[in-house]
Amino acid sequence: MPKRQPPNVIRCPWAVGPEYIAYHDAEWGVPIHDDRLLFEFLILEGAQAGLSWITILKKRQNYRDAFDNFDPRIVARYDKRKQQKLMANPGIVRNRLKIESAIQNARSFLAVQQEFGSFDRYIWSFVDGSPLQTNRKSIKHVPTRTPESDRMSKDLKQRGFKFVGTTICYAFMQAVGMVNDHLVECFRHAELSRR
Repeated sequence: MPKRQPPNVIRCPWAVGPEYIAYHDAEWGVPIHDDRLLFEFLILEGAQAGLSWITILKKRQNYRDAFDNFDPRIVARYDKRKQQKLMANPGIVRNRLKIESAIQNARSFLAVQQEFGSFDRYIWSFVDGSPLQTNRKSIKHVPTRTPESDRMSKDLKQRGFKFVGTTICYAFMQAVGMVNDHLVECFRHAELSRR
């Protein structure tokens, strides 16, 4: 975890407000190789579709509580009664398709683990196991999709995953450190380039 930064430090321009700053400084772009955490981000990125990330970030603990700390083995076994309970939970985004997709994604996630030994091994293969390093100087140069996210999206869909369009996949890649999209002037860019 990075050390606490003075208030005049340069960050990516989207890191405004305490929640975003904490997330930006400690998590965004840090390579993740833990299957449970990868599953969490996959579900949260899908839940974010059509919404702002801050909405999901503020509900993150509610999601952890509602979805059994994102244990895919438990989520894969959710039944209609559990889905109804989730639909009644004001702490999460109560969208039936997104809730159903989380359950389907848990089942597909377990199938990928079975086939590859871990979801980590599978998902990081889209970047040959190492974070892609970028040198973007402006947020307007940050893409919403790449050839890697296109391939990832297509493959995930073929494996039965839902809410995994290429834009969601690229946001996932940024979040879990598969790509270092901190702007070059941001203090985290250099720190994550050395990993």
